[in-house]
Amino acid sequence: MGRHSLPDQYGAGAGDPRPRTHRRTVILATALVLTVAGGTAAAVQGGLLAFGTSCQDDPVRLRLAASPDLAPTLRTAAQRARDDDLTSDGRCLAVTVTARDAYKVADELLAGEKSDFQVWVPDSDLWVQRLRTDRGGSDVSHLGNVASTPIGMAMVPAAAKSLGWPRKTYSWVELAGAALRNDSLRLGAADPARSATGLLALTRLAGSAAGSADGGTRAAAMMKALSQRTSDSDGQVLDTLPRDSSGTEQGNPRRNQALVLTEQAAFAYNSADGGGSLDFFYPKDGSPRLDYPYTLVDGSGLTTDESRAAIRFMNYLDRPEQRQLLELRGFRTSDERVTDALVTGAGGSRPQPYAEPAVQPPPDTALEETLGVWTITVQSARITTVVDASSSMSERVPGTDRSRMDVTKASLLQALATFTPEDEIGLWDFSTELDGDKDYRVLVPTRRLGDPADGGTQRERLSAAFSDLTPVPDGATGLYDTTLAAYRAATSSYVEGKFNALVVLTDGVNQDPGSIERADLISQLERLSNPERPVPLIMIAVGPDADREEAEQIARSTGGSGQEVDDPSQIHSVILKAIVAAGTRDTDGN
Repeated sequence: MGRHSLPDQYGAGAGDPRPRTHRRTVILATALVLTVAGGTAAAVQGGLLAFGTSCQDDPVRLRLAASPDLAPTLRTAAQRARDDDLTSDGRCLAVTVTARDAYKVADELLAGEKSDFQVWVPDSDLWVQRLRTDRGGSDVSHLGNVASTPIGMAMVPAAAKSLGWPRKTYSWVELAGAALRNDSLRLGAADPARSATGLLALTRLAGSAAGSADGGTRAAAMMKALSQRTSDSDGQVLDTLPRDSSGTEQGNPRRNQALVLTEQAAFAYNSADGGGSLDFFYPKDGSPRLDYPYTLVDGSGLTTDESRAAIRFMNYLDRPEQRQLLELRGFRTSDERVTDALVTGAGGSRPQPYAEPAVQPPPDTALEETLGVWTITVQSARITTVVDASSSMSERVPGTDRSRMDVTKASLLQALATFTPEDEIGLWDFSTELDGDKDYRVLVPTRRLGDPADGGTQRERLSAAFSDLTPVPDGATGLYDTTLAAYRAATSSYVEGKFNALVVLTDGVNQDPGSIERADLISQLERLSNPERPVPLIMIAVGPDADREEAEQIARSTGGSGQEVDDPSQIHSVILKAIVAAGTRDTDGN
């Protein structure tokens, strides 16, 4: 389970199903424990520590927050440890396990809130990575992994049979496509913004769709359909299944016949008293997995005794009897050994590819892009894009033969492909005195991409306008007046029920001596901003001449964010990342 064992006095370990890259932290932690243990032994010999009384008299108390699917198993293991008088430095362990949704814990730690637990076991390492990449978040130390479970698609038997289960296998795109094309086969999933299961599956689906010519549009269409049937959590998505086999329940339009689900969740559902019966598809192009990282929360005031006790309990979970407990609850503890009982309990059967190695975890950029597309797909978006057309945009991007404008256009076209016909997108460009005394001009008004325009559609008109963007010879950067005018237009044309935003891309600082001052700009933006009708400004500083600090200061006045990219090809990813951040703040009411 991703851990090296401590010596016998700390508990014997077992095999490790996780990649060896996870072991380095455990080795360091173990070395620390052994170093301190030497001092502890000396203290015992000198009579400084008394072990003559029951270890239960003064236990080391650990508070552990765990993913709701794993928490009951860890609670059982914690009780076993207490019954076994498991000790750390002669003191018993008293481990209290609380079920906590991973996204809620991550949000609290990112906000800098002091945690009330010393150990955190979320369902996926993606939550830990999220903390590490956010400079303002609390730190956690990843010591190993408790278990794993692959993600696939579970179906009620009638639905699975209609797709040829178990003999016929499908890729992610084929499975989702089959479910979404069939009106009687309703597909549900947990919200990818709150569920690692939903996000990893959706990222895999998007990556699989990317191989086709219209992959971006196809993936967005699938997300749009799937968004109509999402639940807040993995536990709630199971509640959307038919309650019985009656025609009333099976035909209920609110009930799903197929779910994006983990193998363990399907196992638990099938094993429950009075539970139903699910068949499980393992996509042939590979399953992402939840990996349940075991972490110490550095911001919890963790003491040395608690750290050693936490490592002791981690190694206790690696004992054969605890591994067996995990497997009996439907979790995997080895990539090399997958029992038939586990697979059949989850509804799997040969020749489904359930024993295939897990696919590599997607990079952070892929996860951010998927979340960005999901955010705008679920809500539909109204976004005006404002692009710097000053002469500096003609400068070459280092290491390429393309200008900043060339790479910017390509990235914007890539972003455009992720929007649906319901989304509203517009385009402005700006320099100095670009349109008479004005530093800006409206190239394409903000309208639905599916609307007719100039003999085609709004999408086609925008594609042509993006392609035609050209730097203005000797043009300077008229940033402040343009930003104010564009934000005023965006707030005055706010559309209820959509994600409204203004995106401004600039490769420099304001160069218009006749424009308003920065302080005046920020003051007016604050007055225009309305929390009841939020329009976050996303300002992207492109290249070495742009000022990220200024971009952040200006954008923050609207509830938006300033971003920085060295390479214009990163613009697509940064826009989606910023949309996710703004959309999350809007959802949480912040």
